[in-house]
Formats: sequence, C-alpha cells, structure tokens
Amino acid sequence: MRNFILLFTLAIGCSAGVSADSSPALLLQKPTLSKTHIAFVYAGDLWTVPRDGGAAQRLTSGAGVETNPLFSPDGSTIAFTGEYDGNTDVYTVPAAGGVPKRLTWHPAPDNVLGWSPDGKKILFSSNRDSYASVTQLFTMDVNGSFPEKMPLPWGWEAAYSPDGARLAYVPMRRAFTFWKRYRGGDTTPIWLASIADSKVEKVPRENSNDYNPLWIGDKIYFLSDRSGPVTLFSYDTHSRQVKEEVKNAGLDFKSIGAGPDAIVIEQFGGLELFDLKTGTVKPVAVRIAGDLPEVRARMVNVSSRLTSAHLSPNATRALFEARGEIVTVPAEKGDARIITNTPKVMERSPSWSPDGKTIAYFSDEAGEYSLHLAPQTGIGDVVKIRMPEPGFYRSPQWSPDSKKIAFVDARMRIWYVDLDTAKPVRVDKERYWNPFGDDWVPVWSPDSKWLAYSTRLSNYLGAIHVYSLASGKVMQVTDGMSDAKYPVFDRDGKYLYFTASTDSGPSLQPDVGSFTRPVARSVYLAVLSKDQPSPFAPESDEEKAAEIAKPDESKGDAKPAAPKAPAADVKIDFDNIGQRILSMPLPPSRYVGLQVGKPGVLFAIEASAPSPGQPSTLVVHRHDLKSRKTDVAASGVRFFEVSLSGEKMLTRQGDNWFIRNLPPPPPS
Repeated sequence: MRNFILLFTLAIGCSAGVSADSSPALLLQKPTLSKTHIAFVYAGDLWTVPRDGGAAQRLTSGAGVETNPLFSPDGSTIAFTGEYDGNTDVYTVPAAGGVPKRLTWHPAPDNVLGWSPDGKKILFSSNRDSYASVTQLFTMDVNGSFPEKMPLPWGWEAAYSPDGARLAYVPMRRAFTFWKRYRGGDTTPIWLASIADSKVEKVPRENSNDYNPLWIGDKIYFLSDRSGPVTLFSYDTHSRQVKEEVKNAGLDFKSIGAGPDAIVIEQFGGLELFDLKTGTVKPVAVRIAGDLPEVRARMVNVSSRLTSAHLSPNATRALFEARGEIVTVPAEKGDARIITNTPKVMERSPSWSPDGKTIAYFSDEAGEYSLHLAPQTGIGDVVKIRMPEPGFYRSPQWSPDSKKIAFVDARMRIWYVDLDTAKPVRVDKERYWNPFGDDWVPVWSPDSKWLAYSTRLSNYLGAIHVYSLASGKVMQVTDGMSDAKYPVFDRDGKYLYFTASTDSGPSLQPDVGSFTRPVARSVYLAVLSKDQPSPFAPESDEEKAAEIAKPDESKGDAKPAAPKAPAADVKIDFDNIGQRILSMPLPPSRYVGLQVGKPGVLFAIEASAPSPGQPSTLVVHRHDLKSRKTDVAASGVRFFEVSLSGEKMLTRQGDNWFIRNLPPPPPS
C-alpha cells in the first residue's frame, strides 16, 4: 500500500502571455482606446501600451482584480471596475499612473460602462435598486456624488451618443458568454433610448446576440453573431441599415473599445485595431515584462490536482495527469517520473498500454490536439498521430493487444486508430450532449475486435451498441425501452455487462431536465453466444466418480512453460440477443460505472448522495459469477480502478491515492 502525495517542479516560466521569447503576449482582455494608448486587462491588473504596440506598462498592482477599463474623452483618466475590500465598485486612476480613487460605496456590485461625452460623469450598471437582481443604469460625477438612476427599467451595457442625449444599450445580461450560436429567448438586442422621454428605437436583428455597443458619430458599432462567428457590425442611425464591418471566419471577437479614429478589438487573447476611415484591421503586438509570480518556475504540491488516474498493467505504478504534465508514481520503491516535461504544452488523458511499454495521451504541442505515444520510461522518441480535424479529443482506450486505441472528441464522435496505419476511423456519434459525463466512451472486447458503447436514441434513452472492426457495422444490443449505460466485456469475452434504468426520463438541459436527479439502475449481462449457457442456471450437487491417478510421465523431462496464448475470438450472435439479457443479482442503486476483474468477476460502482459541500464517495460492489456471491470491495473512496490482473486496485481518499490489494472474496 502506498500513499501518493506528489511534490515536483513544473517549469512554467514560459507560458503563454509571458515575453520569455519574442512572441506577442496573449490573454489581453477588455481593451479601451485613447488617442495615444491602449489600456487592457492582463492577469487581473490594468496595463497600457502605445497604439502601435510595444512594451506594456502596468497601471495597477493591487491585491484586488481590476477590469473594464475605459479612457475618459480627453484620455487623461481611466475609469475601471475594481474588486477591492470584498466589494465591486467604480474607480478611477490617472492614465499616467497613480492611486486609484473609489467612487461608489454601495454593497451591490457596480460595473463601469463608459463616460459622458463631456467627461464629467461615469456611466455604470448595478442591481442596487432592483427587486429581482436585474441591473439598471446609473451615472455619477467623476469627482464623487450620489449616483443618479437613468430613466430605463433595465440596463446591462450602454454607451452615450456624441451629444449625450441618447443611449445605445443592451437591456439584459447575455445568457451565455461561452456557448456559440445560442438562439433561445435570452438573446440580447441593442436599443437606442432617448434620455429625455425614454423613447426607444431598436437595432434590426433576427434573434441574434448583439452586445458591446459603441456610439461613434452617426453609427452604432457593436458585436454580433448574426452571420456566424462574433464580429464587428455597425448600424447607421440615419439610413437605419446594419453593415458587417469585418468579415470574420475565425474565432469570436470577445470585446471592443472605441477611441479616436479607431476601434480596438480583442480576439483570441490578442489585440487588433480597426481603422474607421479605411476599414482595415491590423494586429497590435504587445510585450509584457512584469514580475508575474504565477509564471515563475517553482515547486508545486499537485496532490489535489491529479486527474485521469490509471494503474500500470501490473499495478507497480500509477499514472496521472498533473497541471498538463503526464507523470507516473511507483507503488513502493522509486521516484515520481515526469513522462512529458513540456512546460508550454498541455497534455491530457493519459492511458497505459496493456503490454506495459507505452503511454498514450493527447497533446496540443502542434497547436491542435494530436495523439502521442511515449515510452513509459520517459526516455525515447514520441510517436505522434495527427487527428482527422481540429478539435478536442480525450479518453484514449487501449485495445487488449496494444495495437489499437479508441477515443472520443468534443463533437461526441467515437473513433479508433490502428497504430500500424495511424489513420483514425470514425465509429459512431452520440446524438445528445451530456454536461455531466462522457457516457459514450467505448470499451474493447478481450480479442480487440469489438467496441461496445452507449449512445442515446431519438427518445433520449441510452442503448448499448457494438461495433465490429472487421465489418465496420454497428449493432444495437438493447431495445431502447430503458436507459442503458456503462457497458463492459467480461474478461473472457462470454458476457457483456451494462446497467439500465426504467427510472430515467428524457434529460434535456441541465436546468430543465433530469440530469441532476439520482437515477436507480440495475445491472444486467448479455450472453453473447447462443451456445453459451446462462451463468445463473440452476445448480445441482452431484457425486463424481473417483479417478485413478496416472503416473507423472513427464518427471525428469521438464519443459519450459508455453507462451501465453492470445485471447480467444469473442463470438457474438446478434439474433435474439435481447432474449439472452439477464438480470444480475445486485440491488438497484445509483451505479455510475462497471469494471471487470478476473473472468466472471464484476465490480459495480455506486455513488453515494453527498452531504452539502462534500464530494460524492463510492461504494464498490464485487460479484463473482462462479460463487454467485456479492461483497463490498471498497467504500468511502472518491476513485476506483481495478488492475488487469484483478488482484489490486487504485483508490483515492481525500487527496491521497493508494494502490492496495483487493480484499479476499467471501468464502464459497
């Protein structure tokens, strides 16, 4: 038994956004523009840089977080939202540097939106006077005064017209800042309101997400996803026509800021300037030179940051992902071993090959994810397999013969790749996204010729499917009348275990569905061959005739042990397979996974209902088909994985990890 608490150095001093090389800094957010400078947020502080780029200067360095910087019309002052002293308020600071000045003192959060055209007032949003936490618009004198509410019922974002008589505003908060192509009832419009009489003019749209308005001259510039990726549009207040100012086929524009003759754009962590006269866009290269303690190389205790845990094939080491590195840890003797040691690269989802030689994981070293195969010693060349298209990939699953790897992607597709050809093959696709887990991750048959997985049907209920690598065909095993999940082949390939529930209704979205409701599931097995008898057939004790012992003719003529034979072919008869699905003698419960040990031994993992603020713990039930007995192999753990031999297990209790022997099974 070994308790793992890892402490090792991660060299992260050259991470993205730090000018340890000549590349421009990234992660620059919420830019604003003056005649000579750009102000932006980086690492929770305010920075300024000349409009043409270059070395940035830090403007604030307090313990709090600063955001939403906005230059005053004359460029001498920056208003910003500061999270100091446990509250979010409006502050100002000289553009050349100085001590921030606090303007609002209400306990409700106040967020800076802009300046009045004469530079005497600051516009901000707050829910201080709202009965339902809806934000409204307020102004206050730059020298400090009691805030005045604008004559509008709601307001999330806003910008003054050049004459100060009207506002371009977004009445409500955006529903989602990270989901693309949202078209529900909370899409955000932009309205033009007269301050004198609250009369409203609406910017034309068709249920798009419009936000971040800027009023420059006779035009309203804003961000919108009406034509695809979020980009810059304008609305002419005279012609009342909307125009796409920048064709964007790439990543979304995140925010924009207005200034003399230009608009500064935030895209993919970098800054660009849109020239209002020429309509051209040019990048702004920014260099960050600061102490930035979070990016220096240092010792980090990662015991609470370990993910993607697995056992080595013979359970002598454990495999983890830790802060983007892949590491193995011995059960008893030796040191932790970093397999990757790539500070500027993110590696995820490690998996150890059954032959013990190779560790597979996904890496973004090339800019997009690729599958890497590294020697488990950490020494030697890494084989790199390109993915079929850009995207996020995860959950590599080795075939038992260590010649193929199955995996899934963010588009909910299932793939496998033969390492001899290095060409990914698409298997199937999940129809509906599950925000609480990857229920469609496939499992291999013992002969490495079949994949089993669960995907939802049109009725939103999961069904068990089996894919043949030989034919490329998918066969459905369960009838779709129950929610079937977590398939796993028995170690000798005679049975396919899975869970199913008739207590699970259609699950749509996290907030309006049944995802979060505990679901009782039962455990079943499918007898794969029609010639295989039921493991639950009635038993009968019978007397066996005595056998006469034969002399040991091999004595003195010993031969070396024969090599281990390859796994026998798994035979699956799909005709009437539904009639060979049997209920396991385990009570219905909140099962969240199944694993197999030795042939005929199944581990059913039950999740307990957690106490408020506490993580859920697991109870692992072990059932032996031969003895027909069930016992508890582990309880009170947060993670469980059984070794290939079926004799050891990897568990987590708190932040501590253990390799343990499985308890002996109950006596027959």
